[in-house]
Amino acid sequence: MSKIINVFYENKPCYDIVIEQDFHAMAEKLKNAGCDSSQKACIVTDSNLAEFHLKELEQELRTFFPTVVSFIFPAGEENKNLDTVQKVYETLIANHFDRHDLLIAFGGGVVGDLTGFTAATYLRGIDFIQIPTSLLSQVDSSIGGKTGVDFSQYKNMVGAFYQPKLVYMNILLLKSLPLEQYLSGMAEIVKHGLIKDKEYYLWIQQHYNDIMLFNIPIIEEMIYRSCMIKQEVVQNDPKEEGERALLNFGHTIGHAVEKLTDFKLFHGQCVGIGIAAASYISYELGGITKEEYLDILNTLQHFAIPIRVGKIKADEIFSVSKSDKKMNAGKIKFVLLSSVGNAYVTSDLSQEQIRAGIASIL
Repeated sequence: MSKIINVFYENKPCYDIVIEQDFHAMAEKLKNAGCDSSQKACIVTDSNLAEFHLKELEQELRTFFPTVVSFIFPAGEENKNLDTVQKVYETLIANHFDRHDLLIAFGGGVVGDLTGFTAATYLRGIDFIQIPTSLLSQVDSSIGGKTGVDFSQYKNMVGAFYQPKLVYMNILLLKSLPLEQYLSGMAEIVKHGLIKDKEYYLWIQQHYNDIMLFNIPIIEEMIYRSCMIKQEVVQNDPKEEGERALLNFGHTIGHAVEKLTDFKLFHGQCVGIGIAAASYISYELGGITKEEYLDILNTLQHFAIPIRVGKIKADEIFSVSKSDKKMNAGKIKFVLLSSVGNAYVTSDLSQEQIRAGIASIL
């Protein structure tokens, strides 16, 4: 049985998030999303997905679209750039794609962000759909219309808000992920509970064994609940002018760590490190107790998410954090916890408070 979440944009129905256990409902959901068989479809994916699942998806899509082409680029954050976007443009032009046609992002966050940005800018905008395949992309990056690529090692520096026509998840694809990559997505899931829903945070802890053993009903429920939190926040603030900034909990320092480790850690692992730092600052400011702070660290570690990073200097992390695109009038913008399940945004931290948070993860 499908789980479907209706997403609204500017108070109007925009797209559905569909949670399935295979691709069999794809044609029906494409039709419901307003796609039709006169369109050409281009799948954008990376070399990892292409090796294992691309043929299966191509076969399913060819039951609906007469023309399906695929663009494959080397896996890795280092390829999420304008050079790769240009190559997708060239593929679309060579295959005579026009504004009526469709891009399909098939992969994790790198693929989804890059494909969405390409769709937003090709011929001033063509339709695209998201088929997220990593846990992190299913509960976070595929939802909300944020698209972008990295520029000169600055993460997501070039981008656009551009909504998909459909988000379709086949959660059984998660089984083919390396365990470390699968678990890295738990950082975003833990984040959702910490910033918005204490009961959900406790539920995650209670279902640790089921999550680790890939109990399908529990995984499906977890993804559904996280998607509900993400879409509700995005619905209230589609262009990150207020509440949506709460979703950046752990990201200010996390992005700095990601850059300074040359993207060798998974994004979720870097977010986990950032959550640890932001939780420490929250504890120091009295938002959470020491016991709650230690419980957050323990929860992250239970899911094999690192809470410290070695071989990086505090000054380097502080300096790169100041280059983050979330800066506000020259001040570093932080998301902190006023309690477990409630978060707020501040630009009023002193250098000493920020440095103390950084010191806690070294």
